[in-house]
Amino acid sequence: MEELKYKYKYPHPAVTTDCVIFGFDGVSIKVLLIQRGIEPYKGAWAFPGGFLKMDETAEEGARRELEEETGLKDAQVEQFHTFTGIDRDPRERVITIAHYALVKMEEVKGGDDAANARWFSYDEIPRLAFDHERILRKAVSTLKERICFKPIGFELLPEVFTMSELQNLYEAILEVKFDRRNFYNKMLKLGILAEAEKRPANAPSRVPTKYRFNPEKYAELKQKGFRLEF
Repeated sequence: MEELKYKYKYPHPAVTTDCVIFGFDGVSIKVLLIQRGIEPYKGAWAFPGGFLKMDETAEEGARRELEEETGLKDAQVEQFHTFTGIDRDPRERVITIAHYALVKMEEVKGGDDAANARWFSYDEIPRLAFDHERILRKAVSTLKERICFKPIGFELLPEVFTMSELQNLYEAILEVKFDRRNFYNKMLKLGILAEAEKRPANAPSRVPTKYRFNPEKYAELKQKGFRLEF
């Protein structure tokens, strides 16, 4: 009898990856969920994810599952927590390595491995499969923490945007309201924004200035221990 390729003396858990996908519609933060097409929890909503293959890293597995279930290719994913609850999966002992990704909503085309894929606002999240409600709470908490250290707007905003759109994004993530003048002054003082086009001298005040992010300036500030505080 041919010897098994993988043979262990002691029982060991299976490993999955799950990915929380955040998008921004200009007003509110959205979360992408897929409707499971198989048991367990067939028909329930969950995050894109699946079992890790023997020849891939957790990041590679997360990106593969994203492409299979949402059509997203080469998405930038970031690991944020590992969930190890004993009974989190009814099939067997499963540990999941959770990631998050920030994407433009129009980039999601839908994939082959899910019965359905939809964007949901925080206040309309349905009951989730497995322990994905806990994963969502941790992902939202992580997003709020990391917005002060990472240029999250790069992924969620269009290349050219207004200051109002940027303020809407930060307010949506942090779930607070900022004074318009103070927010504008803080962002401009940081130097991480560049005018996308020169505003005509005679342009009406209601016509907003358009900006782009300046990644070089942001990287420079970050190397100095930069932290964005509100």
